[in-house]
Amino acid sequence: MQVYRYSGPEFSPYGDDEFARTDEPGPWPAPLASGPLSATLRLPGSKSLTNRELVLAALANGPSRLRAPLHSRDSALMIEALRSLGVSIEDVPTDSPYGGDLLITPAALEGGTSVDCGLAGTVMRFLPPVASLALGPVAFDGDAGARRRPMRTTIESLRALGVDVNDDGRGTLPFSLYGTGEVRGGDLEIDASASSQFVSGLLLAAPRFTEGLQLRHSGERLPSLPHIEMTMACLAARGVTVENPEPGLWVVPPSEIQALDVAIEPDLSNAAPFLVAALVAGGSVTIEGWPESTTQVGADLETLLPLFGGHISRAGSALTVQAGSSISGVDLDLSTGGELAPALVALAALADSPSRITGIGHLRGHETDRLAALAAEINGLGGSVTELDDGLAIEPRPLHGGLWHSYEDHRMATAGAIIGLAVTGVEIDDIGTTAKTLPQFPALWAQMLAKPAWP
Repeated sequence: MQVYRYSGPEFSPYGDDEFARTDEPGPWPAPLASGPLSATLRLPGSKSLTNRELVLAALANGPSRLRAPLHSRDSALMIEALRSLGVSIEDVPTDSPYGGDLLITPAALEGGTSVDCGLAGTVMRFLPPVASLALGPVAFDGDAGARRRPMRTTIESLRALGVDVNDDGRGTLPFSLYGTGEVRGGDLEIDASASSQFVSGLLLAAPRFTEGLQLRHSGERLPSLPHIEMTMACLAARGVTVENPEPGLWVVPPSEIQALDVAIEPDLSNAAPFLVAALVAGGSVTIEGWPESTTQVGADLETLLPLFGGHISRAGSALTVQAGSSISGVDLDLSTGGELAPALVALAALADSPSRITGIGHLRGHETDRLAALAAEINGLGGSVTELDDGLAIEPRPLHGGLWHSYEDHRMATAGAIIGLAVTGVEIDDIGTTAKTLPQFPALWAQMLAKPAWP
């Protein structure tokens, strides 16, 4: 069993709670909810925004400051990768329990290095176009699971742009490229059906291409379109206007990327397990700092959770989910927010009627095959989940305790914790994998459960 350890800023308001510890050997016992919840939480910054802003800051025309960024395994991998290319990234202490700010000072990009991608899709898809602007060789590799993630689109797109890439024909990690200090750019056609990150990675570096980029997606579908819209919004804030004259076509002019002092929003996708917990355990959970408007797909929880029977209310920058009388089954197309699927599938397994969640076939290429993993783990606890071509069909059944495998996937681990709120004896084999995007998950989960609202 691989157990991840995180050496960054610590946050453990309930550090002595047995459920907040991640450094003990063996499975993590998912705590059972002892009554309705009454919790208010503030979450660390968005992984998606942090890693996009790190890339743009590294390519900008001056120093940038990221306020309240996420400190996690994924962001640490991005920081170390950019530092290895010559970018200066300094920690700036603040009073945040989640870690300080980051000051990024661009520099001429240099090769002659290697990049550890871990399991971070943003690193393995965003950094190769950036590294192509460096002078010299750059090698990419990652965890064993990362070698199973699709990378052919990135590799072939760079070759089409004239970059020398060597992958021995695998179309996956490991591979290497040789940067010449510039990329010409121009017209490019790709198939991004497996991940919107292929598009975002090219768009982030495109302003630095000599001729910019005219990028066309030629595949049958384009998952997670809001993540591309997030990329475009980040570029626009730094003075780069990306035209999107028709679906599947983006035009980026060659231009400077402006330095920026930017505050990172809380991670709304990481809010999913906590908000779902209110529907499972009863009571309410409030997330502070919820933005009024955002490009994060986690914002869809505000409209998705009422379909399951939850009630949503807003008070300033706080969003609250209140449990309804029961959990309803759903028929849901989740093609724009697939990263929410593990939490919502876990919720559906505890509903009072069947559910179909579709539009998530691309999740087979994430940290693990999430469709197969969710079906296997819920079925292993007595459930009934059937894989569809593009999703899952869930027939709720009484569940029992047992070992829940995380598959080195942070969202699989948190899905198991959701099940454990309602089912005695669920144990997560590696809760430490939540360090990928939320190292504080066990402590925050304990905090949420610490003050039940007794009827």
